[in-house]
Amino acid sequence: MSARLVMAAMLLAWAAPALQAQVAETVHFPSKGGASRLVAYLYLPATPGPHPAVVMMHGRAGLYSASSATHDAQALSSRHVLWARFWADRGYAALLVDSFGPRGYPRGFAAGTNDGSRPPEVNEVTIRPLDAYGALDYLRKRGGVVADQVFLHGWSNGGSAALSAASARAPGIVAPTPATGFRAVLSMYPACTQVARHYAGDYATYTPLLLLIGSDDEEVRPENCRILADDAKDNGSDVEFVLYEGAEHSYDTPSPGRRRLPANVAAAADSMRRAQAFFEQYRN
Repeated sequence: MSARLVMAAMLLAWAAPALQAQVAETVHFPSKGGASRLVAYLYLPATPGPHPAVVMMHGRAGLYSASSATHDAQALSSRHVLWARFWADRGYAALLVDSFGPRGYPRGFAAGTNDGSRPPEVNEVTIRPLDAYGALDYLRKRGGVVADQVFLHGWSNGGSAALSAASARAPGIVAPTPATGFRAVLSMYPACTQVARHYAGDYATYTPLLLLIGSDDEEVRPENCRILADDAKDNGSDVEFVLYEGAEHSYDTPSPGRRRLPANVAAAADSMRRAQAFFEQYRN
């Protein structure tokens, strides 16, 4: 079997169990502070609760498939459905939060617009963390969730939001701890420049952080994320940084375009392995 087929088999082995999870439930709740009312999509495990949970933050292209004419639970993009079902199959309540649709941007934004040209009402450093904490509040009030076992997972622009939400000075929460906030945070291929600039070299996390990114990312700068991770460690944070050689942006998207590259397939499989092991460390 060729190396490419081996890596494809690796990815399918990790992703296949997720196919058993149920269709998403559409839910609504306010962003922290109540400035916006959000829509989100909840995948629940088949087993009885209460469950740990994962709040999931989409990237700059939004939550929905570009080929869909609607913006609802049936139109969620393949990567988001894959990961939501992945978490639900492993016993987590998985909540996909739409930050853009309720604010009038359901199609998201084009590549190259993380230069300050996006509307301030969807800012990934100051506003979208409020969405993450609104989701955290919703899950705790809903019930069926272990209150101090809520995790955060973000991609790209949502990965930047996750980095900001993990900060000891995050918007939306005062004096956060892993028990009062997110138990651990996973950020995949985020834009780290804006986060570093906002926190002015004083970036530190209150909770464990895993940052995953490809060396050939064509949208963001991996080296800036390495620097941010190193700074956070120097500031006393529990941060792990992983660089996937040859992997591109959105390497875990299960599309022919991304799977054409063996490095993307390998990075996606390893990310699923690491993500599961990372959250399991902090799960009761």
